[in-house]
Amino acid sequence: MISFDDLASKARVNNPDADIDLLHRAYEFSEMEHKGQVRRSGEAYITHPLEVAALVADMKLDDVAIAAGLLHDVVEDTLTTIESVDELFGAEVAHVVEGVTKISTIPFSSSEERQAENFRKMLLAMVGDVRVILVKLADRLHNMRTLGSLGEARRVKIAQETLDIYAPIAHRLGMSKIKNELEDLAFRHLEPEAYEKLRAWMEERRPSTERSMADFRQTLASRLAESGIPIIEIEGRLKRLFSIWQKLKRQQVRLEEVYDIVALRVITPSVRDCYAALGIIHQTWSPVPGRFKDFVAMPRPNAYQSLHTSVISDRGFPFEVQIRSERMHQVAEDGIAAHWKYKEGRVGANADEQYFVWLRQLLEWQQEVRDPNEFIHSLKVDLYPEEVYTFTPQGEVKALPRSATPIDFAYAIHTDVGHTCVGARINGRMVPLRTRLQSGDIVEIVTSGTRKPSRDWLNFVTTARARNKIKHFIAVEEKARAVDLGRRVLEKEVRRLGLSTKSVLDSRNLDGIARDFAAKKGEDVLAALGYGKASLQRVLERLVSSEELDERNQPSPISSVVRRMFGAREHKIKVRGFDDLMVFRARCCNPIRGEKIVGYITRGKGVSVHAATCPNVLNLLYDPERRIEVVWDKAEDNSSFTVGLTIQVEDRRGILADVTSGIASVNVNMKKVEAAANDDRHGRISATLDINDLKHLQRVIKVVRAVPGVLDVERVVR
Repeated sequence: MISFDDLASKARVNNPDADIDLLHRAYEFSEMEHKGQVRRSGEAYITHPLEVAALVADMKLDDVAIAAGLLHDVVEDTLTTIESVDELFGAEVAHVVEGVTKISTIPFSSSEERQAENFRKMLLAMVGDVRVILVKLADRLHNMRTLGSLGEARRVKIAQETLDIYAPIAHRLGMSKIKNELEDLAFRHLEPEAYEKLRAWMEERRPSTERSMADFRQTLASRLAESGIPIIEIEGRLKRLFSIWQKLKRQQVRLEEVYDIVALRVITPSVRDCYAALGIIHQTWSPVPGRFKDFVAMPRPNAYQSLHTSVISDRGFPFEVQIRSERMHQVAEDGIAAHWKYKEGRVGANADEQYFVWLRQLLEWQQEVRDPNEFIHSLKVDLYPEEVYTFTPQGEVKALPRSATPIDFAYAIHTDVGHTCVGARINGRMVPLRTRLQSGDIVEIVTSGTRKPSRDWLNFVTTARARNKIKHFIAVEEKARAVDLGRRVLEKEVRRLGLSTKSVLDSRNLDGIARDFAAKKGEDVLAALGYGKASLQRVLERLVSSEELDERNQPSPISSVVRRMFGAREHKIKVRGFDDLMVFRARCCNPIRGEKIVGYITRGKGVSVHAATCPNVLNLLYDPERRIEVVWDKAEDNSSFTVGLTIQVEDRRGILADVTSGIASVNVNMKKVEAAANDDRHGRISATLDINDLKHLQRVIKVVRAVPGVLDVERVVR
């Protein structure tokens, strides 16, 4: 337990001119008013005001703030009035005590709406004097340290309030020491089982991690000394329990998969030395580009300044390094309290202007801001916005485009690794292959000799290398299947004609007719036949003399085999060079007359026709041999196409009638119309229409957009 003498000593250390008489009178008054009161722990109540005042003194605040710490509960918990405090200790002390008392009576809630309102009240209490919130934070910190004496329900309520309100406030004030301790204490009471499991896990690994940390510190100290860079201190620390727990929840990883639990902090005499130290650190260990943050050049709104970088050790051990000057370190630890001026207790026009810009802005906005997230917003600086930088388990850097996946990573290593990829671990955790990589991820690719690339990969890979490798592999396999199909179709027809398959299908014969089909070799002719791009009759005519075909009752121009394979075409579309191939419009884009279209030869289903703008076209046409030219049949001018529209509207009376009337005005048959209201005074109309062509659809959309209350119109594609 701290004594008044201890408190007086703290006050003198931080301020040799401290008014010890004021503090002693405040202590005696508080002890008298709280006489007979005890805390749940059984201690005399005066221990709490003493501890709070000591925390305020540690913040290096002035006598007024320390006295307010001693008196902060007398108005709320005793019969003392604020007028009495004013009369006995002066207006400044009374003002701070009154502000702390008002904050203590705010009924905080974790809901966003209530939290926004409570933040406003908190800021209003800080308008006159920021010492109000600093004393309140000291009060909350000591209460959290002694929370174990309360019942479970009360503990949980106070801990949640601390995590929702007071820790974020401490963060915005730049007071990382207090914020960190508040978060860890709240975590301990809100998630006791998780806390204890995590604490035991950290303790088990503490010896090895501390050895690694000591090695890193020694290595860095030697390198900096060799380079002549002055250093005040190199600190080593383990990641906080609450911070680890947040990562576990955010990334859905197991404890065993948490790597970056070690951090170094380098404190230098000057800003110049900070950047010099950064260069030596990056020469010593492999940096993780994308994880570097320069908060020196662009400080955070709460005046925080530091250089942050993440590196990988020679053994593949990732850790963070923070580099800051001695002054930056003081600001980072104590925040707004580090800028306190004993003779300027209030936030005035000349009181360290640069450090209070963000606070004054919050105070100005407090009447307007609706979203509590705006109070928590912090500036993020990423010097590598266009790329992500990932690592192999051996520490080799792989730079990939944003949105890259483990498949992209695998092909960046080697084509065979990509082809045989069956899974991936990111930071030790198995993840889906379509997972987007982040800078700093350690990626391990799992392979299998029996695995082959999947066509589905084309839907999510990002790099051109991966896409091209996948397309090439699939094209080779598809061509092999097409060659086999073409050979079987040709063999079947040759046997039906009673000819020798060995002589007709001789490779020299096939190679001899390749030029007639714009092919390089006979195998390409068989592939074209298998794809349906070459007519069986035409191939036979090149391989067998017309006399022999006549003698053996030659087949019809398009053989029954090909008819069974491809059926009949859709009347709205023609395939150039073929009169009787089955053609169908792809459901993914549902092209209509007037749109540019492309044909894709499927296996056994005919020609799939897509709009040229369809996102699936790029992935489907990986093999140019499967592309076929298709055109709209102009003879079918009276045909129509079914098109769906989704119309976002204001929820007002009569808007459905106005929309349907507008659609009917351009000669459209409405097959189906549905309307539904949302909770936000908006509605949605879904319409299924018969449309003549693209121009007709454009007229419909234009008419619908002109209806008052229509917010947006979109064509529905599957």
